[in-house]
Amino acid sequence: MSVAFRRESDDEHKEPEFELPIPLGPNLVTPRGLRLLGEAVARLEALIAADRDEEARKKLQRQLRYYGTRKATADVQPPAPEGRVGIGSRVRYALNGAERAVTIVGHDEADPAASRIAFTAPLGRALMDGEVGDVVAFQGREDAIEILAATLDAEVQA
Repeated sequence: MSVAFRRESDDEHKEPEFELPIPLGPNLVTPRGLRLLGEAVARLEALIAADRDEEARKKLQRQLRYYGTRKATADVQPPAPEGRVGIGSRVRYALNGAERAVTIVGHDEADPAASRIAFTAPLGRALMDGEVGDVVAFQGREDAIEILAATLDAEVQA
């Protein structure tokens, strides 16, 4: 029989499932970030134990491997001194004449809608290790951002 008439299983045409990509570099987190990773691991373990659908369990186990690895490699950062930008700092800055504020956090707790950005995001990299009064480069401009305040964000330190 010709190969053209042979029934192939649907599995032969599926894209392979790859692991969730782990961000490059160190896994710097706030105390809140470590707590969120632990909560994600516990929630996924409970879902896996309760789910009887094999496909759904495989997807949950994939997520569990990601969060388990992130939790195991988490490096909780000490608070930066007042006036200096670090992981867990709430930074008020001026960009193009407009004042804005963000909190610098680890990858897994970043939420731009809540003004929490990862330390590796372009804006996070520009602000990191800056001090109040510094003018830092951003998007090709040497004097793009002025750091107005850098305080400890109590919410991410809890």
